[in-house]
Amino acid sequence: MAKSKLDFKAASEWAETNIENFYRPAKYTKFNSGQSNPTYLIETPKKKYVLRKKPEGVLLKSAHAVDREYRVQLALQNSQVPVPRMLAFCADVSVLGTEFYIMEHIQGICFEDPRLDVVAEHRRYSIFEEMSNILAEIHKVDLLKVGLSDYGPGGDYFTRQITRWTKQYRSSETDQITSMNQLILWLEGNTPVDDGKRCLVHGDFRLDNLFFDPKKNKCVAVLDWELSTIGHPFADLASVLMQWSMPTGLEGRGLQNVDRKEFGLMEDKEFIESYCKRAGLNGIYNFEFYMAFAFFRMAAILQGVKKRGLEGNASNPEKAMKLGKLVKLFSEKGIAVLQKN
Repeated sequence: MAKSKLDFKAASEWAETNIENFYRPAKYTKFNSGQSNPTYLIETPKKKYVLRKKPEGVLLKSAHAVDREYRVQLALQNSQVPVPRMLAFCADVSVLGTEFYIMEHIQGICFEDPRLDVVAEHRRYSIFEEMSNILAEIHKVDLLKVGLSDYGPGGDYFTRQITRWTKQYRSSETDQITSMNQLILWLEGNTPVDDGKRCLVHGDFRLDNLFFDPKKNKCVAVLDWELSTIGHPFADLASVLMQWSMPTGLEGRGLQNVDRKEFGLMEDKEFIESYCKRAGLNGIYNFEFYMAFAFFRMAAILQGVKKRGLEGNASNPEKAMKLGKLVKLFSEKGIAVLQKN
């Protein structure tokens, strides 16, 4: 974690007024993780909290939606999807300069490297299995029951998403990437007919957005809901496998060229089968489209991160530039999926 430029006094005064039993003095420390919305640990004499806010500067329309993050996690409080308890949301930008919210601090372990080499080998498979189960539970949420039936627009999810992220990508484009242009054209011309599947989707579901009980292979919190909406479940599923196809290490955070059997990890096929079993599905047809879409979408997201880094608005500018270098790689991998199939 690193020091922050947050207005400590203003944040504490607001929290003391809006959160029951919030006591000062409060110590604020900025997490290094999280490229989109700056996140801070708050330590008080009696309790720990987490504050998450929009970044400063000119932002892309509909991006950094901390209000949506707050709403969806509040709606899931009593569901089968584990989320932190939401405590207060501030829409008054005069307090900290942007919207923000405060939630409870969850004690748990975040695995940044999917090789799980910090975990005993016999536990690794079941961690991936728990991950597939949690994803299925997100997609099984009763939208009407939890008050999220209007959380996203209706209609064809993939057509809508391809249009949206192409527009976002073009608005943050810094140079011409041939593979990205090719991928956009292919997706626009090969979007499958809408099959009517409609559910809550996380939008950025991956291992390092989950917190686990340090003594059990049980997920205690799903974090980073900024990109959540009502959409198609296979977009979330494909994004998990997309991440695993990337190079190993803290930048790629993938499993490329890893002998998963040797590491005690699930293969892609096993993960899909585990998910389908929990979701009550017999299998998935035309999965290469969903994979290509996942690569395209992540490339567009990372291009936005790069643009913010160049403009000095990123939460971690140095890391933003490193992630920005992956845009070409993601788009090339999207093309490779199509060529392979």
